[in-house]
Amino acid sequence: MSTRWTRGLVIASVVLNVFLAGAFVGGAVWLRNAKAGEGVSLESAGRQLPNQDRKAFRQALRQVRVESRQIILDGQQARQEAADLLQQPVVDKAALSAALERARNADVTVRTRLEQAIADFAANTSPENRSVLAQALLRHMERRAAVAPKKSP
Repeated sequence: MSTRWTRGLVIASVVLNVFLAGAFVGGAVWLRNAKAGEGVSLESAGRQLPNQDRKAFRQALRQVRVESRQIILDGQQARQEAADLLQQPVVDKAALSAALERARNADVTVRTRLEQAIADFAANTSPENRSVLAQALLRHMERRAAVAPKKSP
């Protein structure tokens, strides 16, 4: 074997090992942050409710999603339109802003409806179940506080 060929093989090996090490570390961090079964949203808090209450909670949220289906589809369509506008050679700023606003309004409407369904559930459930929901809110706030704000470019 020539020295040049051996050097290329060593460099390729080092690059591959660095890539694999990065993938391993990234996967470990992702798994650590995922904490199976421990969500931070009010919706995920429903998994910690007793079985009968969990079913009622999930049914209430499912009903909101069914009733909001058209709004969800409108938001998706608006995001697709915004993406299409961004790919044009010349950006129509007014059309892009309008599409993003429609998507944002759809998201806010659905979120408001989901939060209202959760509030309705909380108003008619036991103090123990409300405590589960409160803990989810606290975990959400702690997680948000732990994430450092991104620097603007």
